[in-house]
Amino acid sequence: MTKVTFPNSNNRSIDMSAVLNFPEDFDENESYPAIIVSHPGGGVKEQTSGTYAKKLAERGFVAIAYDASYQGESGGLPRQLENPQVRTEDVSAVLDYLTTLPYVDNDRIGAMGICAGGGYTANAAIDDPRIKAVATVSAVNIGQMFRNGWDNSVADADAAPVVQMGAEARTADAGGDDPQTFPLAPLNEADAPNEELRQAWEYYHTPRAEYPTAPGFMTARSLSQIIPYDAYFKAEAFLTRPLLVIAGSKAGSKWMSDDLFERAASSDKRMHVVEGANHMDMYDGEGEISEAIGELAPFFQKNLAETRVSEPAE
Repeated sequence: MTKVTFPNSNNRSIDMSAVLNFPEDFDENESYPAIIVSHPGGGVKEQTSGTYAKKLAERGFVAIAYDASYQGESGGLPRQLENPQVRTEDVSAVLDYLTTLPYVDNDRIGAMGICAGGGYTANAAIDDPRIKAVATVSAVNIGQMFRNGWDNSVADADAAPVVQMGAEARTADAGGDDPQTFPLAPLNEADAPNEELRQAWEYYHTPRAEYPTAPGFMTARSLSQIIPYDAYFKAEAFLTRPLLVIAGSKAGSKWMSDDLFERAASSDKRMHVVEGANHMDMYDGEGEISEAIGELAPFFQKNLAETRVSEPAE
């Protein structure tokens, strides 16, 4: 395991911070498949994305977990900006970095993400055909979640006041006020509307998984960028790579995994449901992660195999 920094190829004023995880008996003179692991909204590489990257490395991959631009130990101002277009581009920026490593096979790079990181990964794969296989765990399409609510009970148009809130925050920022913030998960236990989101509070704000660089909120200006965003936009046309979608059977967010699976154009797609698991169980539940890795590792092994049938020329 090695901590690295590198310039973001989309904005070279931002240095990205990441952790590279290597297979056992790693030999830098060999060529390996690689997997990009993207963290949830509000998360950092030291939490669930780092856990998945480490376990995938144990199964033979070079796996990289990174902090998004403006977050964690990566650079960029304003801090805690959650711009979905930037976060989608971050996936491709990390891929750009991997292509500079002599031990990574550029034709065998896959990507996965947890929660909003899953949505961003799907969106990146729609844009970037260099991603050869795509997987999500507890996927969240962050635009859908903020428009329609955790349980898909809010109409799109009813989210207009939240767009206004984001716009007003931008005006305040431009006037020199301290940046306004907005929670990505409940900041206090009493704010949680249900047990699942109480566990989100617990994950980010108690010793369960709290980390100093993950405050659990974003800039309020991010709202006007998030609300209109659709992580699965044109998935029915361009998300053609092999796809594995993993979600807990009791996850309030499962409808967003179902939506991704239905919309994706891939002829090679599969959904795996972890019985009895909720959204947060997939972050750090020992049995739930073990089951997920039991699906993810063979999926990536198959689809990032060294010998593949070439795609027909246009």
